[in-house]
Amino acid sequence: MASVDRRTFLAGSAAAGLSLAANSSRSVTAARVARAKKPRIKIGQIGTGHAHARGVFSQLKQVTDDFELVGIVENDPKRRKAIGDAYQGVKVITEEQLLNTKGLQAVVVETEVQELLPTAGRCIDAGMHIHLDKPAGENLKDFASLLEKVGKKKRHLQMGYIYRYHTAFQWCYQAVAEGLLGDVFELHAVMSKKVGPSSRQYLSRFSGGSMFEIGCHVIDAMIRVLGPPKKTTPFARKTHPDRDPLVDNQLAIFDYPNAIASIRSALVEYQGGSRRQFTVCGEFGTFDLRPLGGHTFRLALERPHKKYKTGYQDITVAKGSGIFMSAFRDMAAVIRGEKDNDYGLDHELAVHATLLRASGYDID
Repeated sequence: MASVDRRTFLAGSAAAGLSLAANSSRSVTAARVARAKKPRIKIGQIGTGHAHARGVFSQLKQVTDDFELVGIVENDPKRRKAIGDAYQGVKVITEEQLLNTKGLQAVVVETEVQELLPTAGRCIDAGMHIHLDKPAGENLKDFASLLEKVGKKKRHLQMGYIYRYHTAFQWCYQAVAEGLLGDVFELHAVMSKKVGPSSRQYLSRFSGGSMFEIGCHVIDAMIRVLGPPKKTTPFARKTHPDRDPLVDNQLAIFDYPNAIASIRSALVEYQGGSRRQFTVCGEFGTFDLRPLGGHTFRLALERPHKKYKTGYQDITVAKGSGIFMSAFRDMAAVIRGEKDNDYGLDHELAVHATLLRASGYDID
């Protein structure tokens, strides 16, 4: 996507904006009243095995003015028996029952990674819009086939990357779109944590390692800012090859015509979540967010702009609703035809292709 097109695209995003720090409670209340007057969208969830499953379900239950949650499905017998308090208040039903529910429009897919695409495919075949968690499998052709099916059936696909609706990231996207930082020449991100033996054993089944598991979130953000790279060069290390085959220390370099981006991801960094970061440097300014869960970032500007001064300053934006709540609000608006999808199928394909290359998969 060309720079001008990207800026135009981002500038039109209703969710983003440089005024996020000043959101009024009046506008939030008005939005709630408007939603209350609209018919709710029937939705269900398939799977409890994904790392995000409980958090997604918890926030889905908080958007009942937009959605009617009709049931949850767990196809794995052991997991179905183990469904606990986190999923109380909703019926446990079969996949067949869910997909044949009268008036059902959407499904949240939260299975283990290896079941994400097959499950999503069955949902699309049944005519559903879907929220699909990440990462979208180890085979690009399989994901491309799903996207083709989504396009033909004119369904809405929303991927579960966690920073799409985070207010600090949205501020950054809008700043880049409006040219506040100037032409971007550098982007750097770190997405790391430390995992225990059981998680290492589970994640070892994926050759993409840490980048595949959690680096995907900042790769999605990078492509929102810069578009797809011309070339991706991955570097990978195994800290404990004598214990397990997990690729747990990775770096990827992304080559753009006028920029260089780098992303690091590791699963051996003590308190790695506290050092997660996303930095965008342009000719006229820098956006620097760390840690990524926060809502205060550093902004440097060569020239003053409105209320923002020259030099470095700390900016705090509104927290907004939960990450997944915001995603589901956006999903409801797209399904109802109230707004365009901010993340088209071309973006989703570019993200996954870039992720697989950055994770060391051979897809070319």
